[in-house]
Amino acid sequence: MSTLETVIVEINDHFWTYLLIPLVAVAGLYFTIRSRALQIRLLPEILRTVAEQPRAGADGRKPVSPFGAFTISAAARIGTGNIAGVAAAITVGGPGAVFWMWMMALVGGASAFVESTLAQLYKVRDRSRGGEGAYRGGPAYYMQRGLGRRWLGVLFAVIITLTFGLVFTAVQSNTIASVTAGSLGTGGDGGSDWVAPAVGAALAVLLGLAVFGGVRRIASVTKVLVPVMAVVYLLVGLAVVVLNISEVPRVLADIVGGAFGLREVAGGGIGAAIQQGVRRGMFSNEAGLGSAPNAAAAAETSHPVKQGLVQTLGVFFDTLVVCTMTAFVILSANPELSGRQGADLTQSALQETLGGWAGHLLTLVVFLLAFSSMIGNYYYGESNIEFITRRRSVMLGYRGLVLAAAFLGALGSLSVVWSLADVTMGAMALVNLLAILPLSVIAFRLMEDYLAQRRAGLDPVFTRDRLPGLTGVECWDPAPAARGAESEPAQAGTRNG
Repeated sequence: MSTLETVIVEINDHFWTYLLIPLVAVAGLYFTIRSRALQIRLLPEILRTVAEQPRAGADGRKPVSPFGAFTISAAARIGTGNIAGVAAAITVGGPGAVFWMWMMALVGGASAFVESTLAQLYKVRDRSRGGEGAYRGGPAYYMQRGLGRRWLGVLFAVIITLTFGLVFTAVQSNTIASVTAGSLGTGGDGGSDWVAPAVGAALAVLLGLAVFGGVRRIASVTKVLVPVMAVVYLLVGLAVVVLNISEVPRVLADIVGGAFGLREVAGGGIGAAIQQGVRRGMFSNEAGLGSAPNAAAAAETSHPVKQGLVQTLGVFFDTLVVCTMTAFVILSANPELSGRQGADLTQSALQETLGGWAGHLLTLVVFLLAFSSMIGNYYYGESNIEFITRRRSVMLGYRGLVLAAAFLGALGSLSVVWSLADVTMGAMALVNLLAILPLSVIAFRLMEDYLAQRRAGLDPVFTRDRLPGLTGVECWDPAPAARGAESEPAQAGTRNG
């Protein structure tokens, strides 16, 4: 390990251990208690909401639906972290890390609700795509419009663009190149002399075709990719678990025992289990990170709370389903842990149970997971670039850098880039959580408005005059007939928006 990497890792460990992990836990627990565990008690409502279809916009084009926005964020959530991240957590923190990953998802569901509901409330019309039925939003927007701190929004926009648009794109590209090289038997970090450049060039071309199509094209692409990659991976994982069904009781015992320090597995005690579970859980499901709200804001829905509920489902699906399947594949197959830290551990577990062909199948799965993540990552950067500036030259430059990151990432070494990604991801979460803690009172007022309408047997519809004193809101206009009857506080909110 180089001196630079050692310094980065040291800073990263202290940052997460003493600042970020406590903040994530406290914020998630506060949101859970304040909302009376909405992520659990409103689960039937969450499932109903995700299937809703929006009305066509004034231009006759169908806007991004709640499910479409869900797939954009799921595309960025579900990536190599579900395969390599879970494996790394088990290697370092033992099976107990899986338990704390579950806990992170359960409380993180409330954080995801708050940030995505706020993103819907403070979204703006995307004039560059026709205005009606097209929206932009996310943490940068609610920091400016909700907190009145544009400088904070600009800071967040820069961090997320660097992290997701460039660094994570390079990480995903490198992973695809590595598993492709492994599948072809050429090996090496990033593959052989010809595999890495070929994979990088192919990814740059495919990503270019997706990103130049706009947000509706991104939603349509990920709508196909996300279900396919999830079903394929879950079916293969289920086959491994079924073939090793006698090992399941031991796996559950190891997970629970390791979580509380009752067993010492793979060198991990309770401290390592908690740290790895929370840290890799956040990397995987992104609850509270501030990334998914960018996709949540793009949806057309009748009430901000609906999209908050949809994004809560994304956290559960990512961690409680996909990550759990990876954990059970690894722990039930019980492959040799020594010398393995990432996707190769998962690949080894699949091959030990199903045979060599499973390694090739995993290459395809990783491609689907990682490429769809690259699409979602690009969208996050695009949305935040447009928050800072509308200059076309800047956007074209950003798109060029994204494609360059896709190509160069396949050629580079993963270790330093991954460590830097952890630092920038942590900075994202820190800025976002400090913003949504004071703004959460508005999200919970919206939740009460939503539930009151549901108790009255209505399909909830929100207009900004329903919350007197609300400011900084551009969308959510009252119906034309009601505009003249708006209260003075609502009018003040419109003037300040």
